Amino acid sequence: MSSPASVSSAVGPRRRSLLIASAVLPAAVTTGCTGGSGASGAGERRRGSAEERARARAARESKELVERYDAVIAAHPKLAGRLGPLRADVVRQEAAFGGGAGKDASPSASSSQSASQSASQSASQSASPSAEAVVAPSGGASSGAAPSGVPEDEKEALAQLAAAERELADRRAEALVDAPGELARLLASVAASGAARAYLLTKG
Repeated sequence: MSSPASVSSAVGPRRRSLLIASAVLPAAVTTGCTGGSGASGAGERRRGSAEERARARAARESKELVERYDAVIAAHPKLAGRLGPLRADVVRQEAAFGGGAGKDASPSASSSQSASQSASQSASQSASPSAEAVVAPSGGASSGAAPSGVPEDEKEALAQLAAAERELADRRAEALVDAPGELARLLASVAASGAARAYLLTKG
């Protein structure tokens, strides 16, 4: 028959082992969960950063397209009425991507300003032919091309603008494949709108 002391000594180590295990196991589980949560959070941050970069790039591309419209309207003021609604659509898309702060969504201000500048320039040149001679003494003022590289022919200018619309629409259609859900839907929408504007620019 075992003595009480020997039974106590045999039970004691087992109790201590169980107590140690019960203390260590939750700590290990907590550490594992914390590490997984940290990795998940880092992945979400990377995805969020990539989406922000994609949105910023799309906004920048829309801004450049708006500037193309402005250049064509400045070179061909008669096209302002036709191009105004298309330009306004691009401005709205730029805003949807998070850009366009402070930009006038209405083309009237831009087109009227361009027309006013063109009229003022023509009036000043007519009033002082000597000034025109100083600017272009060899007759280079009439180079056959409108400002900002816009073709002097209206049809060619519209074709150039339509080509820019198609190119951007194609790039966005490719980019939406790797974009997250909401951004992919937005890219698909603006790509379709760009293709429609390109079609309208070549008609009429």
